[in-house]
Amino acid sequence: MKPLVSAVATFVCLSQPVWADTTDFPSAIQTEEIKTNGTTIHVRVGGKGPPVVLIHGFGDTGDMWAPLAAELMRDHTVIVPDLRGMGLSAVATDGFSKKNQAEDIAGVMDALDAPRADVVGHDIGNMVAFAFAEAHPDRTTRLVMMDAPVPGVGPWDEILKTPLLWHFHFGGPDMERLVAGRERIYLDRFWNDFSADKTHFPEADRQHYAELYSKPGRMHAGFLQFAAFEQDAIDNRASVSHGRLQMPVLAIGGDHSFGPTMAFVMRFAADDVRQVVIANSGHWLMEEQTQPTVAAIRAFLGSPVPHTLKQTRLSADQISALSHDQGGAGTSGLKGVQMVVLSGDPKEPGPYAIELRVPAETRIAAHTHRDDRTAIVISGEWHFGYGTEADDKATTVLGPGGFYTEPANVAHFAFTGKRPAVVYVTGEGPTDTEYVNASDAPSGQ
Repeated sequence: MKPLVSAVATFVCLSQPVWADTTDFPSAIQTEEIKTNGTTIHVRVGGKGPPVVLIHGFGDTGDMWAPLAAELMRDHTVIVPDLRGMGLSAVATDGFSKKNQAEDIAGVMDALDAPRADVVGHDIGNMVAFAFAEAHPDRTTRLVMMDAPVPGVGPWDEILKTPLLWHFHFGGPDMERLVAGRERIYLDRFWNDFSADKTHFPEADRQHYAELYSKPGRMHAGFLQFAAFEQDAIDNRASVSHGRLQMPVLAIGGDHSFGPTMAFVMRFAADDVRQVVIANSGHWLMEEQTQPTVAAIRAFLGSPVPHTLKQTRLSADQISALSHDQGGAGTSGLKGVQMVVLSGDPKEPGPYAIELRVPAETRIAAHTHRDDRTAIVISGEWHFGYGTEADDKATTVLGPGGFYTEPANVAHFAFTGKRPAVVYVTGEGPTDTEYVNASDAPSGQ
């Protein structure tokens, strides 16, 4: 089979795959039926650690991810849904725009107490993963996009003209009647035509998926995934026009399929795109070249995430309207000291900025923070000093515009006089407060 797009490829082949049934999950994986966004999603969950969501495409179900889940669940919480209406999720007849299905994923994450996750998609799952990252960039730690175009992004209109993608336009009143009872024949056309070597899509997997897709409503849902592409393109163009993705993106293509074009497409929408092309593979990366595909994803998910500072502009009135919390990460924890988070989150990795409002006649004993911090006095009179013993005689009195630093793990202390003070502090989270003398720590800290 010839590649969909002719281009110079970077080849990655770490080892030979095992041609066995790849749909069996480890016994430690549990299943849940999660009601969300007007439907019920069948979800496999297992492991412990940072969450990772694996989203399948057409011709597969979430079962395609079994080998990757077995690898990742050693140090991740693996979340593997069946898409709306597909696999073992509830039968559905609407809601197949990828923007709406992104909210299915958000609801699943909410139900499983996963505020953020690495997100991995293949085929249609690519498109749902992209829509999720666009709608919830703050919830997407890393994004893996595998061997499928994204409606409305990059050369989408040219890709639609590719004869091998005839099924993107397959429709009409007799579409389902033509396929009914012939699901295996129909699916074989994709498994064969989009493989580098059709014998590398295991027979056991073919039988497994053909049985699932032959159940009532399942092929109907599959067809509706494609029917939504026109709306998906409109939604994606609107999303991209509002800003580019900032999280790290891994774009994986098979050398006999989408190849380096996967990365080419993603660079129209994301700033940090890494490229991997899997040798001797067509579209069905997990089935055809299981081990090198798993290895590429594992290496990417193990890489550090760069922390970016978001664009933020706040007027004084807007700052006053923000939540004013007592104590909190990065403060002394003292009663009466209020903290306003201006950007970032001091409890999480990445840059943050906070406003501290300290009452008059407040004594903050010697303490340290794990991160380097800088600060500027906005109002009042701030008595600041370094050392393990809090002594006002060792402080420098800083008024509005005064600047100081709090180097990581260096003890420091502060006082206010007869007037309250407001101080702005910036650092690189996560941060905390550790008192030199434990007896100085406020109750409960």
